[in-house]
Amino acid sequence: MKQLIICTIGVLFSWTISAQQVITGTLKGADGKTLFLYSDEDNNPKDSLILKGGKFSFNMPPAASTGIYALILQGVDYPFLFVPAKEPVKVVLDVASFPVAESVKGGDENNAMQAYQQAFRPLIQRAQALNKEAAAIAEDDEAGKTAFRAKAATFNEDVLSTGKKFIKDHPKQLASMWVLLNELRNRLEPGEFEQVYNSLDKSLQDTKYGRSAAKYLASVKVKEERASGMAMDFTQEDLNGNQVKLSSFRGKYVLIDFWASWCGPCRQENPNVVKAFERFKDKNFTILGISLDNNRDRWIGAVKQDGLNWTQVSDLKGWSNQVAQQYQVNSIPANFLVDPQGRIIARDLRGRALETKLEQVLK
Repeated sequence: MKQLIICTIGVLFSWTISAQQVITGTLKGADGKTLFLYSDEDNNPKDSLILKGGKFSFNMPPAASTGIYALILQGVDYPFLFVPAKEPVKVVLDVASFPVAESVKGGDENNAMQAYQQAFRPLIQRAQALNKEAAAIAEDDEAGKTAFRAKAATFNEDVLSTGKKFIKDHPKQLASMWVLLNELRNRLEPGEFEQVYNSLDKSLQDTKYGRSAAKYLASVKVKEERASGMAMDFTQEDLNGNQVKLSSFRGKYVLIDFWASWCGPCRQENPNVVKAFERFKDKNFTILGISLDNNRDRWIGAVKQDGLNWTQVSDLKGWSNQVAQQYQVNSIPANFLVDPQGRIIARDLRGRALETKLEQVLK
């Protein structure tokens, strides 16, 4: 939720190739700031302007009808998302409530996108407050950590309930596929993700965003099939530059934990992983962290800040991490629990589920 990723999502309509899509509007209280236009192609701005008199207007090419666009205001973390429409999209915004608009004219798709941003704005504010609270907890404050874990668990449940209700109320709108892919995917078990996906209108499933969700489900099923077999061996460097091999942990239960310093959900989950490690580390259990970072200093800083006192490795290639590709990891956090014989016996154990599984196998 903290990061904008204009990811693979698609649109329901097609228009004549000569039609040019337009968004115009007013953004109050932001004169002198830069407003950027982004598409879902990449994370590079397609256009920008410095606001004067609060007015703005952006033209988009005909290809705009195949994706979701975003307006990003300088100094504001969260984007105003919209779907290019046959007629110009017209919005009235205020810097104090951006990206929630005072008014939007642009059809059902943009009404739904605004409903999504309105529904999740309180959750974004709670996430910001939780992040500040987490940063202020002292390393030796176990009571503070326990209280924070309870708040984080409640927050995740609220995200799930809000997202699932939104999707139920908007089964034909792109905003629902956005919510499923960006807000719920890392919080839902694969089976529940598939149920929610199947509840969406077939027209959404046929978009590039729907195909992206289907591809994710297919990859999950491949991983589940592999979960019945042996964990694939690998070698990567630890924080000190030493080569670490998975098979060197044979004889112990090992949690292969994929994460990154830049991954908000990973950092929120880390306290649960730390708790499990401290509880079971003397019972033939350990963790091998695989970081999808590409910045060594940020990786090391996050390890220290989150108290990840187990072996950490990475090739610092981000999403191209060799082990992540080997295990077909397409989203994080992700993990695999390996038994002493090297067999994968569980995957994606989060929150209380990790401790419950370890209680079962480490009797």
